[in-house]
Amino acid sequence: MADKKPTEIASLGEFGLIDHLTDSFSVRNASTLRGVGDDAAVIAAGADEVTLCTTDLLLEGVDFDLTYFPLKHLGYKAVVVAVSDLLAMNGRPEQLLVSLGVSSKISVEALDDLYAGIRFACEEMEVDLVGGDTKASVTGLAIHVTALGRARKEEVVYRGGAKLHDLICITGNLGAAYMGLQLLEREKRVLRGVKDPEPEFKGNEYLLQRYLKPAARKDIVELLAEEKIVPTSMIDLSDGLASDLLQICKASKCGARIYLDRIPIARQTTAFAEEIHTDPVVAALNGGEDYRAAGPARAGDAHGRGRCDRTYYGGKYGSLSRNARRRRDPAQSPGISG
Repeated sequence: MADKKPTEIASLGEFGLIDHLTDSFSVRNASTLRGVGDDAAVIAAGADEVTLCTTDLLLEGVDFDLTYFPLKHLGYKAVVVAVSDLLAMNGRPEQLLVSLGVSSKISVEALDDLYAGIRFACEEMEVDLVGGDTKASVTGLAIHVTALGRARKEEVVYRGGAKLHDLICITGNLGAAYMGLQLLEREKRVLRGVKDPEPEFKGNEYLLQRYLKPAARKDIVELLAEEKIVPTSMIDLSDGLASDLLQICKASKCGARIYLDRIPIARQTTAFAEEIHTDPVVAALNGGEDYRAAGPARAGDAHGRGRCDRTYYGGKYGSLSRNARRRRDPAQSPGISG
């Protein structure tokens, strides 16, 4: 009998691999209100409040390139990556733990810069650094961030709460971070071997900022609280709108219809996409690292509460359907339907 061929990880994909590895685990403690399968775990912390916990890992050569990524910006971004998961659960970030795998090529001064960025992000987002760990690494710099936050139990927003006819809302434009990465990679290729490189970034500063130093939309949670609005579902847009919205569809057992001409895309994103002969809509759908929140909301909430649709939802970009395959819009993105 022939040996069974090993399954390649790529055949499962990131979310499929997570499901494969964790499906056999069951919840044993009553305090674990939500485990694997959302942006953060939810743990009981009293009668009315819960603790939110999430973790992220950033690897040199995979998630960042130190050729062009300033360490201060990297430290700041590492915090944003973790905090954005808590915000997508409608929570308020409070504590942070940072662990590092450090190679011998990294100096103490370089780590000072990394932690200067972490400190700035903590101050800006009012988060406390409360611990971590440091180990030697033989494969480059590794950054592991665990973020803890708090929310009222009834205000936590999960991926699985979307309902039929909800509007799909997004807290900012998409695709700019991906274009920022493409810009940096282009200049790296062009200037390879040049003694005194002078990269050409003029006019694309916004794209660089969105990739190197993204902003966590902490104001969204505050504005939602002011307006007494709880979205039916939310997710952090870290892997691209197409992939992340599919997770909401999967958890909520519904489909989605997206109108591509209504996806918010910054003019700088469109301009650079044209320059490198790329479709900006593809960047918005699949680029990732936007760290915006996307989530369905009831039509009355999204359009009937003062500043809601313009200030922190940005308008109507699509709707949920029981089976989006039945009536496929010509502009609908493949792979979104549930």
